[in-house]
This record gives sequence, C-alpha cells and structure tokens, in this order.
Amino acid sequence: MDQTPAAPPGHDHATHQSATSEAGLVLDCGVTLAPVTLAYRTYGTLSPAADNAVLVCHALTLDQYAAETHPVSGRPGWWSRLVGPGLPIDTDRFFVVCVNVLGGCMGSTGPRSPRSDGTPWGTDFPPITIRDMVRAQALVVSHLGIGRLLAVIGGSMGGMQVLSWAATFPERVFAAVPIATAAFHSAQNIAFNEVSRQAIFADPDWQAGRYWEDGRIPARGLAVARMMAHITYLSEEALSRKFGRRRQGETPPPARTAGPQATLGLFGEMFEVESYLRHQGSSFVRRFDANSYLTITRAMDYFDVAVDHGGDLAHAFRGTPTRFCVISFSSDWLFPTAQSRAVARALNRAAANVSFVEIETDKGHDAFLLDEPDFDRTVAGFLAGCAEHVKIKGQSSALDPLKAEP
Repeated sequence: MDQTPAAPPGHDHATHQSATSEAGLVLDCGVTLAPVTLAYRTYGTLSPAADNAVLVCHALTLDQYAAETHPVSGRPGWWSRLVGPGLPIDTDRFFVVCVNVLGGCMGSTGPRSPRSDGTPWGTDFPPITIRDMVRAQALVVSHLGIGRLLAVIGGSMGGMQVLSWAATFPERVFAAVPIATAAFHSAQNIAFNEVSRQAIFADPDWQAGRYWEDGRIPARGLAVARMMAHITYLSEEALSRKFGRRRQGETPPPARTAGPQATLGLFGEMFEVESYLRHQGSSFVRRFDANSYLTITRAMDYFDVAVDHGGDLAHAFRGTPTRFCVISFSSDWLFPTAQSRAVARALNRAAANVSFVEIETDKGHDAFLLDEPDFDRTVAGFLAGCAEHVKIKGQSSALDPLKAEP
C-alpha cells in the first residue's frame, strides 16, 4: 500500500495519514472496489517486535480522530479521556491505530470519493458490510508492519467490528474488547435506522442522492437523522437529569394550577432538550456526508456474525485463540446487556477465554464515551493483563482494575 498525507473531500484543511491499495478489495457483495484508500491516525510508538498495537474501532458517526482535536469540529478526540499517556489505553505502552471505516467521509474511500471519471460515487457506491470494513482495516494493519494486534477494542458499531475481527482474523487478534454491542443488529435498531434514512430521503435537497452536483446538502434531513439516532444513545434517566422539563429563556414556568390559558405565552419557548438535539443535528451536518450515513447504517443492518455459521454464534468462534472482555452498560436500551450476555455465552460454548462485565450506570448507550470510572478500570485492567501476558514492557495503569465476570 502507498502511504501519503491526505485530506477528506470537502475538508481540505484536515490532514491525516492515509494508505492506498491499488488492488483494492473484493467486497462481500461481489464487487471489486479498487483502488481503496484508508485514512487513519496513530498514537504512541510501535515496539521493535510490533507486539504492542491496539486497534481502536470507531462507532457510526465518529472517525479516526480518537485522541486529538477534531480538525473540522474543533472538539476534543472522542476517546481523549481513554487514549493517551497514562490513560487506560496507555500510549506510553501501546501503539494505537484508529482507521476511518470504509464508506466513511473523513478520508477513507466512500460515497464522497471520486471515481475514475472524477465524479463522486454518491448512491452508486457499492453496498458494504462490517466485515468489508474489517478487511480494509487489515490492509492498514499489514501496511504498518503489524502481524498480530495485541487488542482490538470498540463500542457500538466499533464493537461489531471487534467481533468481526475476532471471527475473520482470529490468528491476528490476541485480545478483543467488544463494548455496548451485539452479534447482529436487532429489528428495533434496523427500524431506527430506517426512520433516519427516510428523514434524509424526504429532504428536498436530497436530489435522489446527487445533491453534490449543484453544491447542495440535505442538511435538514441529515440533522433530523442525527437527532433521532442521538436519542437512542441516551437513557431516560440521563435526559431527565440533564434537561428535565426546563425551558430556555428567563421566563419562569407558570403555576400548574393557572389553567390552560396561562400556558399560551410559552408556546414560543423551547425546551432545553429540544435546543440540545438541534445543536447535535446542526453540528453533525458540517462534518458528515448523507450518502456515507446511508451506506454505514445499512452495513450495521446487514451485520450478523452467525449468518455464515449455520446461525450458531458459537461456531463463528470455535477454537479461537483470542481472549475476550465483553462489556455492557445497565441503562443501554439500544444494545441492552442481554445481547452482550448472549455473545459471552456463545463464546463460552466455543470454549473461548472470555470475561464479561456489566457497568452500572444511568448514562445509556453513550456511557462508553463518557466519564465512567468503572468502565475505565475494566479497560485498563484487561489491557494491562494482556500486555503482561505477552511481556510488553511498561508500567501497569495506576487504575485499580475492575474484576470482570468469568
């Protein structure tokens, strides 16, 4: 693979590492996609033995900027609290790699990438799967001279990639940490994704997916899709704690006994939770492409690790040398704990080395992105144990590890 600095289309000021395979990939749909470019970021130093590499897999609306200021939004890296010197994924000890997924819009080949005639793929971009994303990441891992990853870790769609890595390349993964995820996308989650997609289709600026031809963006539809999805990432408790029924502005809420006429003056006021969701939507459209959103959500919908193994998840991991730490969150209703337990039980049936831990929290699905000390201790303890097993030099994390359920 050739390595060159690259800038995501539409974000010319955002530079990153990039590797290109001219031979490309044969996708699960049968299409050969060539050439293929993967944008990525690395943190820390690869050991001489190339045995300290940790691959971080990002979720649906994230990208490769896991531990640094995002070049478009200006916000801190989405896992800056977890990846860095002395942190649970310790870059003084580990070489961390994060790749923008195939189909993404921050430098990797996707719907916004140019075809041979110079025009974007748009809606002609072939359908991809989570396994296609993993095969593309494997090209980058090989390009970096890494034969076996110490660990692959990720949450949500990133957790799907972790499971696919362990099922597709078991000999290349010493340890796997799937977080807040499942072995297949549920009917409920497919339904949520479809509502989000329909919001994009309904935007007049969608233009049958060729909005780029006259410089349009289906901003309203994409913003609504983001707002819809973001609700599923939170819990009722988290929303109530953060916003309750508070309204914006200085006007105090009326007494509830005043009768219906007393509320008429409030109709122009916005609830704080509405303002929050609108901000989420408007900031999202500045950094994400609508066709990429459609492509990646479809890949999540297709995901089912067991489908090529007679429907038996245990068969996908039979004889695996990979050790697992499966993590869930008690208030996650998008990927509930029952789905993580099903993964852990299948791994047990496959005689895999597996631990499971449910983190008690009211922060919902997004807990893996938020300040959650028990989660931090779990990750730090598991990775430290892996490092000690393969005799990677370095100090253990100062965090006390949280014991996982065997």
